[in-house]
Formats: sequence, structure tokens, C-alpha cells
Amino acid sequence: MKQIQPVSIWYNGQIVEAIIFNLTSINDNLIDSATFYWQLFDASNIQVAQGNLTMNEPDYTNYSSNADSNTYAYQWGATQLNLTLV
Repeated sequence: MKQIQPVSIWYNGQIVEAIIFNLTSINDNLIDSATFYWQLFDASNIQVAQGNLTMNEPDYTNYSSNADSNTYAYQWGATQLNLTLV
């Protein structure tokens, strides 16, 4: 889990601030594609948004060859969702 700059999310009829980003690998073909499950949480640790992202080339090669692939994946996912890691 990574902290993010607050993002306003419509959740259960009201606007809440998401401040935590979680990213989990759910599928990796070990060749050229990986799928991640992402979640956003508010300050009370309540999930307020979620979905899937698929990483393809050339990002996958950069991810799989990076010495810190976890950090690379989080930065990539945050970019895809227009989030800012703090």
C-alpha cells in the first residue's frame, strides 16, 4: 500500500477522499503482459474504488527487468490512474 495525494471519489452517495493506493498482481504471463488489481482506500481504511489494469509492452519489459519491480509497478499504476504517490 502506498499513500497518495488525496483524490475525491463518489462513494455511496457522497464525496470521500481516497488517500491510500494498493496494487496487487493477479496475472503475469511472464512474457509480455501482467494484470493488476488496484484499490483506493479512505482514511478509515474503507475501500472506495477498485478495478483492474493490464500492463503490456514496452512497460512490461521495463517492469520485469527493473531491480525494484514493485516500485515500478506502483509508479506505473499511479500514472495510469492519474494518481500522485507521496
